Amino acid sequence: MHGCQRMSDLSRADSVGLVIPEVYRHEAPFALQCGVTLESFELVYETYGELNDQASNAVLVCHALSGHHHAAGFHEVSESRPGWWDNCIGPGKPIDTRQFYVVSLNNLGGCHGSTGPCSINPRTGSAFGPDFPLVTVSDWVRSQTLLADDLGIRQFAAIIGGSLGGMQAMQWAIDFPDRLHAAVLIACASKLSAQNIAFNEIARQAILTDAEFHDGKYREQGTNPDIGLMLARMLGHVTYLSDDGMRQKFGRQLKSGDLSLGQDVEFQVESYLNHQGRSFSKQFDANTYLLMTRALDYFDPARVYQDDLVLALSNALCKFFVISFTTDWRFSVERSKEIVDALVKARKDVASTVIESDHGHDSFLLPIPRYFEVLSAYMGQLHHEIGDAR
Repeated sequence: MHGCQRMSDLSRADSVGLVIPEVYRHEAPFALQCGVTLESFELVYETYGELNDQASNAVLVCHALSGHHHAAGFHEVSESRPGWWDNCIGPGKPIDTRQFYVVSLNNLGGCHGSTGPCSINPRTGSAFGPDFPLVTVSDWVRSQTLLADDLGIRQFAAIIGGSLGGMQAMQWAIDFPDRLHAAVLIACASKLSAQNIAFNEIARQAILTDAEFHDGKYREQGTNPDIGLMLARMLGHVTYLSDDGMRQKFGRQLKSGDLSLGQDVEFQVESYLNHQGRSFSKQFDANTYLLMTRALDYFDPARVYQDDLVLALSNALCKFFVISFTTDWRFSVERSKEIVDALVKARKDVASTVIESDHGHDSFLLPIPRYFEVLSAYMGQLHHEIGDAR
């Protein structure tokens, strides 16, 4: 039955179908912002749609904290679920692959094939582990420009991302203003609040204090900090949801046990979080999690512009579309408004919208009708502008 259902999903008119990840290899030294130079690196990526003759219809999708290159379609018929943004990418979907050539990659430092803590350090012959150097959003953007060069893309029609992905799109507009026509910033901020940094530090401490962490050398010990990763994911997941959304989805429903006797009680929400945490601990690398959360914490493009976001955005040449969600308290509407206000003061072409949603920060991943309507309309307009510019 599952095989038949998967074949049905693959053959749907709005699916990109089976996709094959590709690898970009940069065989030259790459200096990171932290002062360390990688001798070389690899980025795993996927593409959907066709690049037009002018190479003007490319869209870069930047992933969030725990994301990766597999954004749409299926790697094989037996795959249990499609890419993480499959509901948004494909023929007739908001990011329409009949119109755009979509590039989605696993960031440098990731654990899904790109060079990172799990990769072999050529200087030692063993995995980098905790010795993999600190990377920043600016490092990611520079590595992405090299991938774009390799693909023959001088300027992206749009660079799109939610959460940490939106921060990358913003950094692109600041660092490489002539290489994107539009930046779509979804559920993000110009820098983390103290509360957000605190959540990330609690998650890191859950990993660092796991007895199986072994100072980041857990693979050499044949272990994995499963409990720490599980707790980090559970904490993160709670912050990605909203109170209303959790109440609607779980309420106080029991999964098992007798509440009146207080015996073997497990609420549905507990069962859900435990499942999410256990699954994550098997799929994600702990050293990568530490690296990604620090990159998120350190992101602050205004810092090198006298702490002035207007000044940081002043050299941007692209259009901007800023989307936020009413119940997102991790990256609130107010944080998006700060970005919009700075763009207006910098006299940039900016559109923005606030989407009603009960789903908190996770809203940017979901096919909320109004959200997809406005994103589809914006991308459709970009498609016409690209055509007019040829």
